[in-house]
Amino acid sequence: MLELSDIARVLAVLAHPDDVDFGSAGTIASWTDAGVEVTYLIVTDGDAGGFDDGVTRAEMAELRRKEQRAAAEAVGVTDVRFLGYPDGRLEPGFDLRRDIARVIRQVRPDRVLTHSPERNYQRIAPSHPDHRVVGGATLDAVYPDARNPYAFPELREEGLEAWIAREVWLSGGPNADHYVDVTEQFDRKLAALRSHASQTAHLGEELETMLRGWLEGNAAAAGFGEGRLAEAFQIVETA
Repeated sequence: MLELSDIARVLAVLAHPDDVDFGSAGTIASWTDAGVEVTYLIVTDGDAGGFDDGVTRAEMAELRRKEQRAAAEAVGVTDVRFLGYPDGRLEPGFDLRRDIARVIRQVRPDRVLTHSPERNYQRIAPSHPDHRVVGGATLDAVYPDARNPYAFPELREEGLEAWIAREVWLSGGPNADHYVDVTEQFDRKLAALRSHASQTAHLGEELETMLRGWLEGNAAAAGFGEGRLAEAFQIVETA
């Protein structure tokens, strides 16, 4: 695993607005606190999510982009990008791989964070089909697409040279092997999630209770001790 002192830039590639905040906002807050530059790449606009039947899909997409930008600010992230793919209808393919590889070459991250492409039978929610597609496409974009100068020649024509991201962190999968203590960042994680009011306002105080339960379970698995909170990842070396 790369030391935090070796990380200048991170690219987080997630399927929907709020995915990064449920899985990783505490960890990302710890990175930005250390001076790491973090970029969010959100593949869909989340237009198929929400609880208000009076909001059109176009209105929901605009709202969720706004919510994600506000959530990002809560953890020190200012660069938030959207690819605009259809929510709930993602499919594996070369277009998605190319679009992610393009941003990898633009941002030139040392570390990439994304969904696990594996189904988690212990917690089904992180295994949303869009999550698995984005996780798989991101891993393919990291290796081989972004580093292969002959993959997607149109990217070189755009002036984007090959780039090797040295490490990928997978969130939401069944094989976590690394835990980050986010006890001190919990309030910012909660603030980020409350920024997604279209998705979380109906939960009220239950949101905090639910989050603490998840993160306490992670901390217990990591052996961090009573009262600690943690986020869980699987780390893949890609250099």
